[in-house]
Amino acid sequence: MRKITHIVLHCTGGPQNQTVKAIQDYWRIHNGWKNPGYHFLIEASGKVHNLLPIEKVSNGVKGHNANSIHISYIGGVDKDRKPIDNRTEEQICEQINLILTLKKDFPDAIVCGHRDFLQRGKPGWKECPSFDVKSWLESVGI
Repeated sequence: MRKITHIVLHCTGGPQNQTVKAIQDYWRIHNGWKNPGYHFLIEASGKVHNLLPIEKVSNGVKGHNANSIHISYIGGVDKDRKPIDNRTEEQICEQINLILTLKKDFPDAIVCGHRDFLQRGKPGWKECPSFDVKSWLESVGI
């Protein structure tokens, strides 16, 4: 088993009606990835897709994947593609469930957002997951 130090939250940066297949095709065709960007992907309905066993390394945050588990919700931008926290209640519930489940196996893992690995204003900066993870965790008691 890999040593897991981080549970990283993401958004797909696309509309909430993106399909899982379209997201996977983008990774494979556009990025040339063999493994997906996330271990778990949550549809607007709350349906969770386990895209990769947590024992395997995904492509969530360049340079930080060997010890991370990645969870994404579909969405994170408005109609003009500007960052927005548009998670549905179902997505939020599933994020909480996944985090609590993973924290049982990896109690020392830090839960953070993709953007927490990046420096604002530097090349590669993105708002992902379009909300402040630390504040949100405090608000939901995690």
